[in-house]
Amino acid sequence: MLDGIGQKLEKRLWREGILTWTHFLDTTTLSFINQQRKMLFDEVLSSAHTELDGGNAEYFAGALRRNEHWRLFDVFRDKAVCLDIETNGLPSDRGGYVTLVGIYDGQEYKCFIKGENLTADALNEALSQYKYLITFYGSVFDVPFLKNCFRRLRFSIPHFDLCFGAKRIGLKGGLKKIEQYFGIERHEEVRGMDGYDAVLLWQEAKSGNSKAMDLLILYNKEDTVNLFRMSDTIYRSLKASTGIDEYLNNNPQLT
Repeated sequence: MLDGIGQKLEKRLWREGILTWTHFLDTTTLSFINQQRKMLFDEVLSSAHTELDGGNAEYFAGALRRNEHWRLFDVFRDKAVCLDIETNGLPSDRGGYVTLVGIYDGQEYKCFIKGENLTADALNEALSQYKYLITFYGSVFDVPFLKNCFRRLRFSIPHFDLCFGAKRIGLKGGLKKIEQYFGIERHEEVRGMDGYDAVLLWQEAKSGNSKAMDLLILYNKEDTVNLFRMSDTIYRSLKASTGIDEYLNNNPQLT
């Protein structure tokens, strides 16, 4: 949140008993931060407090570097949505298009299908209900692909990309591989399928095969729902990797 305060200086703040924004604001002076910078930092954190109290997720999408958006998971988890797309297998600038978009908020799965209900307006309306986006590799693939296909589509909320979050805690591979680490098993009808199978299912569905469409929707649903199942564990592992949990365990008087 504060320009110039990285992990090393953050840990020094912990040693001074400063674990929260309120602690920082209530501390008048710090020997390792000059007074002018302290006053500037106080202004930033005061503004952040106001925006947080107001639930302004878009503010934090810009206030934090993208690779730190995972830190907002615990704040906005109740208004989070997982998103996953399927395509026809071609790049978006060479004839590629989105065939299906699935979203899941921990309670309900919805899908938007090309030729039926998949429009920029429908997606904007659906996403406007949420304050936090969760994907797997979506910052590189899903979101840019959607933006190329739907120019009026807005993505202005914090984005937790589980692919890069998993890598930071030592879990490598694609979504299906990561699911294995968590003991997640897919529905037997789509077990073993991958993105190429999703392309073939779409081709069959276009020819009128309703079973293929049902399988494509189920495949996407498994992708999307499983993101939600993994997000909490990945978040907690990322939080632990900062050292804060260990620090608090060793200094219980600070909790």
